Amino acid sequence: MTAKRLGAAGLAAVIGVILLAGVWSMFLRSVKVQVVALQRDVPVEVFGLGTVEARVTSKVGFKVSGVLLDLRADVGDRVAKGTVLARLDDREQSARVARTAAAVQLSEASLQKASAGLEKAQANYANAKTISERRQKLVQSSTTSVESADAAKTAEDTTRADVDLASSDIAVARAAINDAKAQQQQEAATLAFHALLAPYDAMVTARSKELGVALAAGEPVFTLIDPKTVWVLAFIDESKSGEIAVGKRADIVLRSRPNERFHGQVARIEPESDRVNEERRVAIAFDKLPDNFHLGEQAEVYITTVHLPQPTLVPEAAIIGLGKNRGTVWTVEDGRLQQHDVTFGHRLLDGRYEVAGGLPDNAQVVAPLPSGLRAGRAVAVQGLAK
Repeated sequence: MTAKRLGAAGLAAVIGVILLAGVWSMFLRSVKVQVVALQRDVPVEVFGLGTVEARVTSKVGFKVSGVLLDLRADVGDRVAKGTVLARLDDREQSARVARTAAAVQLSEASLQKASAGLEKAQANYANAKTISERRQKLVQSSTTSVESADAAKTAEDTTRADVDLASSDIAVARAAINDAKAQQQQEAATLAFHALLAPYDAMVTARSKELGVALAAGEPVFTLIDPKTVWVLAFIDESKSGEIAVGKRADIVLRSRPNERFHGQVARIEPESDRVNEERRVAIAFDKLPDNFHLGEQAEVYITTVHLPQPTLVPEAAIIGLGKNRGTVWTVEDGRLQQHDVTFGHRLLDGRYEVAGGLPDNAQVVAPLPSGLRAGRAVAVQGLAK
C-alpha cells in the first residue's frame, strides 16, 4: 500500500507541476509579439483598370469624288501637319483651272480695250467741247451762224455720252474680271481638294482604301490620331474615387511592360459614371508617352490621392470585428497587452488600414496576432512587423 500511495503522490505531483507550468505559460509568462512600425509620408493610392486610348481620333477622306491615284502614308507612319497623304486623279480639274485662268486673261484684255476706248472718248469730248465753246463766242459776235454753233453743241453732247458709255464699259470689264477670278479661285480650291493633307501632327492607325479605287466624297481613307492626346481611360470603383481630382499624380503599368511604371497625372474625370458597374471613368495623361504604344492595350493605374505624414498602419488580419471603418486592435502599453476599439481612415492597396482615432498615445499596435493574448498580460516586443 505504501508503494502505491507513493506512486499516486508522485503522479499527482507531476500533474501539479504540469498544471502550474501551463498556468504560468498561459497567464504568467510574457508573450512575444511584434508591433507595427511608425511610418512617414505614406502615399494612399487608388487602383483602376483601363485601356490606352487617343482623345483626338479622325477618319479623313477627300471632299470631292474621284479615283485614288497616289498613296503616300501607311499604318504606323508619323506625319506632320500639312503632309500630303494621298491624291486623286486631277487632270480634268486641272483643265478647268486652266480654262478659268484664260477667262481671267480675256477679262483683263477687255478692261484694257475699254480703258483705251475711254481715253479716246475723253479726247473726242475735249475737242468737241473746245469747238463748241469757240462757236458760241463767234455767234455772239455774228461771226458764225447759229446753226453752226448748235451743231458744235450737239457734237459736244454726243462725245460726252460716248465718255459715259466708255466708263460703263470699264465697270463691266472690271466686274467680269472679278467674276472670272472668283471662278478661278473656286476651281483652284476644288483642285486642292484632290490632295488629302494631314490636319495636324498625326499618326496613321488605319488605311482603308488602296490605289485605283473610285471614292465618293467624304469616304474615309485613313484613320489618324494625335499622339499628344494619347492617355489611359481607366475605370475606378466609385467607393474609392472620392478623393481623385484633376492634376493628381498617377503611375501607369502597361500589360506588355509589367516591370515598368510610367508617370502621369489625372487629366479628366468624366461627370457620368457607369450605372451598371458603379465605376467612374478617369483619364490619365502620360508625362512622357512611350515610344511604342498600342491603342486598346490594357493598363493598370495607381492614382495617388493623399500622403499620410506619420500614420499608424494596421494589417487587416490584425483587426478584430472590422466593419464600417471600425474594429478592435491589440496594443502594447507599458509592457502589457490591452484592447481598444478604434476608427480607421484610409485603406492602402496592400490591405493595411490607417488608424484615425481611438488609439492612446504611445500605444503600439500588435501585428500579427499570436495565440494567448489576454488583456493585462506581460509582453516582450520582439520586433517590428513588416
